[in-house]
Amino acid sequence: MAGHMAQTKSGDRETTPTADRGGTGAAADMSYAALLDTATTQGRKTERTRARLTAACCRLMQAPGEPVPTVAAICREAGVAHGTFYLHFADRADCAGAVLAGFAAFLKDAMHAASAAQADDPVRAATAAYVRLFRAHAGLMRHMAGGLDAMPQCRAAFQDLNAQWAATVAGAMLRKAGALPPDEITRRAYALGGMVDQYLVQWLLLEDAALARLSQDEDAVIETLTTLWKKGMEP
Repeated sequence: MAGHMAQTKSGDRETTPTADRGGTGAAADMSYAALLDTATTQGRKTERTRARLTAACCRLMQAPGEPVPTVAAICREAGVAHGTFYLHFADRADCAGAVLAGFAAFLKDAMHAASAAQADDPVRAATAAYVRLFRAHAGLMRHMAGGLDAMPQCRAAFQDLNAQWAATVAGAMLRKAGALPPDEITRRAYALGGMVDQYLVQWLLLEDAALARLSQDEDAVIETLTTLWKKGMEP
């Protein structure tokens, strides 16, 4: 996917930057906030202002345990007048939704890039990228996957990511000989993705002490999660 298109209040569509396709290491090491920051110097003034608000909201949401920031906090962080905010977003939930929708696209692009760069084991490459990006963006993942917020925009971003990734996995599996029925593949993709997310939520967001002791070797964790994906998708 070349990029994520975010809906503005006026109905125009603007492009939110997404990950490049530089390979497993590059994708997994990228910062979504840094990617958003690059957009603050590009395009017309109105686009730069929207980008500043989005980047500011992202930085505040990335702080551990923080709720979705207020409009005042976003404007203060962005250095933008309070009234200007409403030219770009309906409210703080709208802004947070734009941040997380772009972040979901960033994750999906990064996993695609990682799997494409490792043709010998694309499943492990995508899993490794997701684990490392989850850890690096724990604040955003807390909003999206950890249930910190009840805002529908936050839930929608995570549901869209799950649906898109399940469709990607199903499409790849259907091209293989002896593939399972499409609905069965999609159910397994959802179930396996949910298992991975729950493991990472318990380990990295809820900081489960027992699981943390078992997860000191990140490569071993990635190997375990990769094995679950591969075994779970066998006919």
